[in-house]
Amino acid sequence: MAERQQVLEMLDGVLEPWRFRDYTINGLQVEGAEHIARVMGGVTASEALIDEAIAWQADTLLVHHGYFWKNEPAQVTGMKRRRLAKLLAHDINVLAYHLPLDAHPELGNNIQLAHQLGWTMDRVLDGPVGQGLLYAGRTAVPMTHEALADAMTRELGRAPLVLAGHDRPISRIAWCTGGAQDMIQEALAAGVDAFVSGEVSERTTHIAREEGISYFAAGHHATERGGVQALGSWLAENAGIAFRFADIDNPV
Repeated sequence: MAERQQVLEMLDGVLEPWRFRDYTINGLQVEGAEHIARVMGGVTASEALIDEAIAWQADTLLVHHGYFWKNEPAQVTGMKRRRLAKLLAHDINVLAYHLPLDAHPELGNNIQLAHQLGWTMDRVLDGPVGQGLLYAGRTAVPMTHEALADAMTRELGRAPLVLAGHDRPISRIAWCTGGAQDMIQEALAAGVDAFVSGEVSERTTHIAREEGISYFAAGHHATERGGVQALGSWLAENAGIAFRFADIDNPV
């Protein structure tokens, strides 16, 4: 068991959220129990994840996608009211880390995806290591489009959408987890064979085909499971608390 403030200081210390201009609040979003013993992790603080936390008698949620996004309606009604009502009724904290958890060079979503798929990270294309979000590196061996797609299907549990911009083997690769499909132009400028993110837009097809860069949409949820799991395991080891990850199904 640990004090909530101690846990927050530990997480802020390792993730340094003040270095990011984000679209949401990083850190404590909903105040619950002062003493933390059981942390439920998940990608998104959905009602289904809250229900899992209640069933496990967790006092804290640790997520990548929390609440209070810029430009969203401020009213506490409907879905937002139901979520907050359950959290407050069961005295559950919500701790959320968005861009800091994408960027962290050891615990972040991007580096965890690389570990999962056996890629080597050589550089960060859009900022310093630990703050930039667009990673570039290499696959372990040159791969066909089919082989790379098969590896993603096996490791991430869903088949990627593949937009082939060429038919060459893939070895130089760039990636950014989540909804970063519009970084494809920056990946192209870096001279990679393929770019991987979670989501895809209609325009992405034409960019890939016309610019000769292949694009893999591997799933927003699927590419962002690793960070919370790594961060939660780190917290459990260093704060002496219990951590469990709940993978709420999301095909997107």
